[in-house]
Amino acid sequence: MQLDAQWIVGFTDGEGCFHVGVSRHPDMASGVQVLPEFVLVQHKRDVKVLHGVKQFFDCGVVRRNHGDRMCWRVRRLEHLAERILPFFERHPLKTRKRQDFLAFRKVVRLMREGRHLSSEGLEQVLRIVERMNRGRSMEKAQ
Repeated sequence: MQLDAQWIVGFTDGEGCFHVGVSRHPDMASGVQVLPEFVLVQHKRDVKVLHGVKQFFDCGVVRRNHGDRMCWRVRRLEHLAERILPFFERHPLKTRKRQDFLAFRKVVRLMREGRHLSSEGLEQVLRIVERMNRGRSMEKAQ
């Protein structure tokens, strides 16, 4: 499947998610794990599209998401920093999802610098994460 950059931008605007999970993890020095991920979801009947995106970026995994939905997911920090971020910097998203991308990019860059390992850096990450995705819309509702 041959996909072009603008198709991927549109698909991501509609079906993509830039997410940063933060959870308690006793094995981590800070006691917290920060896990950024970029995810695209599709019904299993269209899984070939996810494999096409995987081939386009040459990274990530395709797996079952929930029920009859499949996802392509990139979690490796190196792939996020060196493939996903540069792509969306060259080919900007068109919807409000661009704001989530910009916040996501800040977190990935902080992590690449190892700043999330300090208490100040972790606080900065948490402030960014709380404003992403649903947090931004909840903020407007208040």
